[in-house]
Amino acid sequence: MNFKLNEEQKMLKEMVRHFAENEISPVAKELEQKREFPSTLIKKLAELGLMGMSVPEKYGGSETDSLSVSLVIEEISRVSPSLAVIFSVHSSLFCYSISKFGTEEQKRKYLPKAAEAKILGAFSLSESEAGSDATALKTSFVKKGDKYILNGIKTWVTSGKNANAFILFAKHKTASEKRKLSAFIVDKDSPGLKITKVEDKMGLHSSMTSEITLEDCEIPSSNILGNEGQGTKIAFHCLDYSRIGIASQSVGLASRCLEEAIKYSTQRQAFGKNISSFQTIQFKIADMSTQLDASRLLAYRAAYLADQGQPFSKESAMAKLFASEAANKIAYEALQIHGGYGYSKEFLIEQLYRDARALTIYEGTSEIQRIVISRYLLR
Repeated sequence: MNFKLNEEQKMLKEMVRHFAENEISPVAKELEQKREFPSTLIKKLAELGLMGMSVPEKYGGSETDSLSVSLVIEEISRVSPSLAVIFSVHSSLFCYSISKFGTEEQKRKYLPKAAEAKILGAFSLSESEAGSDATALKTSFVKKGDKYILNGIKTWVTSGKNANAFILFAKHKTASEKRKLSAFIVDKDSPGLKITKVEDKMGLHSSMTSEITLEDCEIPSSNILGNEGQGTKIAFHCLDYSRIGIASQSVGLASRCLEEAIKYSTQRQAFGKNISSFQTIQFKIADMSTQLDASRLLAYRAAYLADQGQPFSKESAMAKLFASEAANKIAYEALQIHGGYGYSKEFLIEQLYRDARALTIYEGTSEIQRIVISRYLLR
């Protein structure tokens, strides 16, 4: 297993780093403060061919390997964790789900527009009483003629307010089996669909997380993804894949935290010398760097396995678990190195500390990742 980047991946990483520094970084703080969705940046990502990285060339995309997608998410997250999760959900959940399970008609309808960011995709599984236990959801559907009618309330939908289409999960109104979910592609302008709430979150402020209400929402029968009853399989497989993206988001955020900690420690003086000369600070930085490298290697391994067509569910769970928890630890220590200034909104580390907290929660909490990992080991 070789994690040395090839020339194409190196060029991609360098290109995205340059774009992130010159286009994203100058506006990222203002977007967060104003809680403004980064629509212009998304269009620019599309112009670079990045929004279609999970879309086959046949449908207008620039389909690349999973490791390349991870590199892009990492570089974006380094300057804007909010934009990174928007990009990750669009690429690793919406586009990937349709590419993997969609019909030819669905692929032709949604993927070319998604690759050009003419539509933004989202993924809607969670409900108020169905988060970690995804199969306990109450949103239901019935089929009437050539349409499906959906009813329910979906929560914690990343980009929900701004997305144009959702991969959305429901169970048959009369289904007796708990795990029999079905997946649907639901357009935002479908009759009966309303965005009823935008969450006021602790962090990730330019990523709009929303509640969706479905009241006799009508969609054409052709918009079912896969077959009826395949929703659990689709959801779990796609979440396995997208966790590589969250691990990469964690790596990007953590790398920026480490950079900020090093920069501050080499400038801040105490007792007549830079605090970076104190062994306590040096040990913190050494531990942070080691945790970051371990996180990156776990993410790369999971992406490598996905690219090789090998099983990767356990490895993606490991990557997401370790990288997200490491990012929180690294953000904590970076803020600690800043001392009182780290608690001030004047310094970037304050925002990164808040942004990091979501990483161990969405797309499967740390506790769920441990369940996934242990099940594979104890079979």
